[in-house]
Formats: sequence, C-alpha cells, structure tokens
Amino acid sequence: MTSPDHPDHPDRSAGHDAGLLSPGWAGSPAAAASDDSACLRALLDAEAALTRAQASLGLAPAAAAAAVDAAADPARYDVGDIARRARGGGNPVIPLVADLTGAVGEEYGPYVHRGATSQDILDTATMLVAVRTLDLVLGDLERTQRALAALAALHRDTAMPGRTLTQHAVPTTFGLKAAGWRSLVLDARDRLAAVRAALPAQLGGAAGTLAAFTVYAAGTGAPERADPLALVAAYARELGLAEPLLPWHTLRTPVADLAGALAFTAGALGKAAADVLTLSRTEITEVAEGTGGGSSAMPHKANPVRATLVAAAARRAPHLAATLYGAVAAEDERPAGAWHAEWEPLRELLRLVGGAARDAAELAEGLRVDAGAMAAHLGLTHGLIVSERLTAELAPVLGRARAKELLTRAAKRTTAEDLPLVAVLREEPALDGVDLDELTDPAHYVGSAGALTDRALERS
Repeated sequence: MTSPDHPDHPDRSAGHDAGLLSPGWAGSPAAAASDDSACLRALLDAEAALTRAQASLGLAPAAAAAAVDAAADPARYDVGDIARRARGGGNPVIPLVADLTGAVGEEYGPYVHRGATSQDILDTATMLVAVRTLDLVLGDLERTQRALAALAALHRDTAMPGRTLTQHAVPTTFGLKAAGWRSLVLDARDRLAAVRAALPAQLGGAAGTLAAFTVYAAGTGAPERADPLALVAAYARELGLAEPLLPWHTLRTPVADLAGALAFTAGALGKAAADVLTLSRTEITEVAEGTGGGSSAMPHKANPVRATLVAAAARRAPHLAATLYGAVAAEDERPAGAWHAEWEPLRELLRLVGGAARDAAELAEGLRVDAGAMAAHLGLTHGLIVSERLTAELAPVLGRARAKELLTRAAKRTTAEDLPLVAVLREEPALDGVDLDELTDPAHYVGSAGALTDRALERS
C-alpha cells in the first residue's frame, strides 16, 4: 500500500468519492452522472452553450463559439485543482472560467462567460446534472413498476394477512399490496418527470437584470438582435432546458420542486422496502429477496440488502430536502450562504435516490413470494382474522347484540383453548344451517381486492 507521499497514491484532495460508506449509490449510473467529472462537464457545457447562444443571435462570432466548444473538453482540466482554487471565490466557476479563457486563447477568450455571473453557470450546470441523473432514475422506476405490475397480476388472488398496527387485521391479497407499491412508484415517476421537464436554464447577470447582455447586444450595431430575453431563450434551447420566466437567483422554486420530488420518490420506494423487510423476517418469510446479502459472522443468513439500502435512503432523503427548502429564504438579488448550502445536499439527494431506484428495480425483479406461507399465516389466529365478517353476516340472523355476544364468547374460547374458531362455532345451536366453513375461510374475505388490483393495473 502506497503512502500519501508516493506518486502512485490517489490524490485525496482531488475530491474523489467512490462511495466507500455509501453502498446505496456506489457504482450506480446516477452516481456517475453526478460525480465531480459530471459536474465539471456540465459547467463546461453551460459555458459553451452561452457562447453558442450569443453567436446564434449575432452577439459573438461563430468562430468564438467554435473555439469555446473545442476548449470545453473536461479532459483538459484538473477537477481537483479547480476544487482547491474555488476557495478563493467561494465557487468553482471562477477558477474554471480563468482556465477556459486561457484555453480558448487571446482572440476569442473575451467571449468566454461574457455577461454572465458565476451563479448563472453553476445553477445551469446543476440543472444539467439533475436532468441527466433524473433520466437514469426514471428508467429504473420504469423497471420497478413493470416488475411490480407482473407481481400484482400473478398474485391478484393470493390471500395473505392484512396487518394494521403490527397485528393481523383482516385478509388482503399480495396482488393488492404489490399494486399499491406500484401506484407509489408511478406517483414518484410522474412527479419526477414533471419536475425534469420544467428544470430551467439560469441567466440573469450580476443582479438578475440582464444588464450586461443589453450592453453587449447594443454594441453589435444590430438593434433587432439587442433583446437579451431572446438570448435567454436561445441559451435554454442550446442546453435542452426550460426557458425561465425570470432569473431565479433567489427564486429557488426549481430546486425546491426537485427536492420535494426526490424526497417523495425515496419515501415511495421506502414503503415497499419497509414491507419487504417485515415480510422477509425469519418468523414470517412471506417474501424473500432473489439474492440476499451475506453476513460477515453468520453463514446461514441471506439478508434483504436491497430493501435495507432503499429503506436507508428513505430515512435520509427528507433531511437533505429540508436543507434545500431552507435555502428558499434567500436574501437580496443573490444570496450569501443560501445558494452555497444547496450544492452538496442536492447532489447527495440525486445520488441517494438514483441508488435507491436501482436497488428497488433489482428488488422488484428478483422478489420471491411464498404463497404457502401467506396461506399458513392466515390460520395463525385460528379463524379470528375473519371476525369482522362473522359479525356482519350473523347480525341479520341473530340480531346485532346477540351476534356480538356469541362471537365474543367464541373468540375467548378459541384463544384460551387453542381451538379453531369454526369448531367452536359449530357447537352453537343458533348457527345450525349456517355455512361456517365458507364464512370462516380467510381467502373468501378479501373484499374487492381483486377488482382494486385490476383497476390499479390499468394505470399506465
């Protein structure tokens, strides 16, 4: 192992983060789409697009746009060096612009970053990183919903105990449970897709007035090209981002909306993970991950690792989103601290949800369902799981008060003597002629679970 001073030792100051303590997102496509190299690429893309947009309106020579495009190659820049130099001005755009200007050369260097402020470029780059990451997340959510739809259809009529406040309540079906998981995934998909489509470019200049762009446009001698609002539209088109109504330096709706959609997605995936963790317990085993994780000490274990990592993401995401919501209260025309507080939690939230979406897809695609265990567990309370049905069915026969008294007495005896409820009820003369086998069969008391599952699966 090399020492920190050895030339082959990784440069710890370069900002490289492999995710050693973040197995939920380590190695995921979302992590690669939001790492330092991806952020550098987005910053350079934002700078190059600005010069191209100006050239498209006659505000810069076409050769300047070509020169900036050629110089905006991430391989030419040292991300670690830029990160260290960012301390001088508080953000990485300042040293990057200096390096990019030098790479473009003396003739066209003045067209680099012309009229923009650092926040224009960093906000725009952040939106590019978000769009590129969300495309990957949406793909994994699509995988997840397809797998859950298949499970719901396959187990439409697979009866299992419904659990409320940790206890058996009334029967339900695994199909309805899986359809519910899928419904949340689709809700998350729709929210993320809507936010992704609305993520805007940022261009406002020093205080959000576009003043410098007005000066540069006027200097072209072409009044018909002197409208900076046209430049904002052209800039957004170059980047494939939405055109903002206003510069949003301190109007942080895009970041807040993104934070909310990401946090909801983590929670939506976390619901399914929480259920899997419960149902895969050793004493329940109604479901199991297709490939459980091992234990460092106990060879017999097959831990539900995918569900564990998704559940961890669901616990962390709200706190990251809270920081981003806190940054909405940003002072003046450009803030000190509020904007800067967004960068790390937003990237971590993108990574976290991206990793959770990957794990959720793998979890859903490999989930094993034990219908036999579910059927066996329906009998754990010896038939008491259908007491609600018996109360409703016997009230017209015996009267409500008498039916309640009889069932209360039967339930106590069932529990005390460890007898099947149906056997106890057969000893009641008042129930002669009642089809007790049908009434006490949990599989015959799942209500409209099948129809609800069908309706849920109609959603595309």
